[in-house]
This record gives sequence, C-alpha cells and structure tokens, in this order.
Amino acid sequence: MPKSLVILGPTASGKTRLAVHVARRLNGEIISVDSRQVYRGMDIGTGKDLDEYRVDNQTIPYHLINIVDAGSDYNLYQYQQDFNHIFPQIRARGHVPILCGGTGLYLEAVLKGHRYTAIPINEELRAKLKTRTDDELLERFQQVPSAYAVLADTSTRKRLIRAIEIAMYLTQNPKIDLSGPVSLPDMVVFGIDLPVEVRRQRISDRLHQRLQNGLIDEVQRLLESGIPAEKLIFYGLEYKFITHYLHGELDYATLSVRLETAIHQFAKRQMTFFRKLERDGLRIHWLDGRLPIHHLVDRITADLQEIPQTLHS
Repeated sequence: MPKSLVILGPTASGKTRLAVHVARRLNGEIISVDSRQVYRGMDIGTGKDLDEYRVDNQTIPYHLINIVDAGSDYNLYQYQQDFNHIFPQIRARGHVPILCGGTGLYLEAVLKGHRYTAIPINEELRAKLKTRTDDELLERFQQVPSAYAVLADTSTRKRLIRAIEIAMYLTQNPKIDLSGPVSLPDMVVFGIDLPVEVRRQRISDRLHQRLQNGLIDEVQRLLESGIPAEKLIFYGLEYKFITHYLHGELDYATLSVRLETAIHQFAKRQMTFFRKLERDGLRIHWLDGRLPIHHLVDRITADLQEIPQTLHS
C-alpha cells in the first residue's frame, strides 16, 4: 500500500467524493489541494461539499479547508508551508494522506517541491500590473524570459500576475539558483477523466443548481461582511461574475452565460495543465469518471497492489 496518493481532476469531475470513499477504504485523511477552499465563508462557490466527507456514518478527516478568513491574502508559499506541516502528521498517525484537488500549481508545488514559492511578493509591481488587461499581462510575461517560464501556470489573472512577479525577480537576481534536484514524496497519482461533453454537462448542471440554491446569497453576504468587491473579483469565476451582477454591471441572463463559459474554459485549462504535468514526467493513472463510485474505488485499491510506489513512471 502506498504511503500517500493523489486524486486529481477538473472541476465537477467528482474527485472529492471519490477521494472520501478511497479514504474510507484505506484509512486515509484528505488534504485539499484547492486555492480557494482555504477561505472560510466561500463554500458554495468553491464546491467544498463538506457533507461529502461523511460516508458509512463516519466522518473522514480533511485538512487545509476553512483555514483563513475570506478576504485575507493567502498564497502558494503559505499553502506549501501548511502542507509540509500537516503531511507528516498524517503519516505519523499511520494513516494514508490523500491529496485531492484541481489547482494545478498547488499540486505541482507539493509534488515537485519547487522553490519558486519562496520568492517574495512585490506589492508595488502588483499594483501596477492590476491596471493591465489580461492580454497585456500575458504579453508582459512573455517579454520576461526566465527559468520559470516552462513551469508557470498562467490560467488565471491572479496566477499570471504572480508568474510575472517571479520572472522579474529571477531576472533581477540572476545569481539565485532555484533549480536542481528536489525530494519527491512517495505518491501514486490518479486522475479522473471524462469525455468533454459529459464534463460540460456536469459543469452546467452544477452551476445552475448552485445559482438557484444560495450561491448569489453567499457572495452578497461576503460583500456585506466588508470584503472589498475587488478582492472577490480577484478570486475569480463565481465570485468575480456574481460581484459584477450584484453591482448591476451584468443582468442575470448574461451572468449565467458568461460564468458558465468561464468555468468550461477553466476546466479545459485544468486538463491542459494535468497533461503538461504528464509531459514533464508525472505518471497519472487515469480513471473513467463515468463509472460508479464503488468500481472506481475497487480499481484504485486493486491498482495500488501492482503500481510501484513512485511518483514518476
């Protein structure tokens, strides 16, 4: 049996439910790998689905969810530090750490342990970059060649700004060596794959259900709690578009269409990033996400008996 494993997949693929059932079978604990589920009060929009962590009348332990207040700053480096704190504790209890999530950059950071997360934040630079359009930001990033270019995740505005920040730091500090071998944890990685049409239907169904069942009220409460609109917009996707809607900048029909399109694009970028991890040498054992949950759990536990306990193929 592996010391730890990963279950990744795009949004709405059912990875949390699968991870919980696998944890029940293997005596595991879940470590969320999601850049937004760390925030308290951001529940529906981030898909926490905390009820899913209870199976067979047993609550499966989970970590790195609801650890900071919404509106506060939390970055990849902090996540890496929190992960490095909780991961050995789970192992010390004799349990199996099960990483579950779809934030590619966070997954890469903990799997590969790259040191770019330690590069400091440049608030002055960020203030200037926030006035640029997404296309201008991407052009700026492409104009600053660095060793980080091949690793950078530019899938969201937030990550693109951070990528520019890192690239510029490396350019200004050329003697800093953040490359070299890293210690890879002993993990087996599974990914949930779905045909595009199935994935799109699941995303659309889930979004419309959430819009009708409290998602807009959640964003309204966050605004009323004093969180600046620009901060929620910075969090992206649901929080960005619904904030615009609540400020009268979008009507409901436009909100629904634009948000649905943005989430479809996000899921596509997630899969692109996972494939990039594969090209970089990460072995991902793909599962058919259309299969019943018990079949997937059986498949994982059976495969674990035969898969070498190694991150790379």
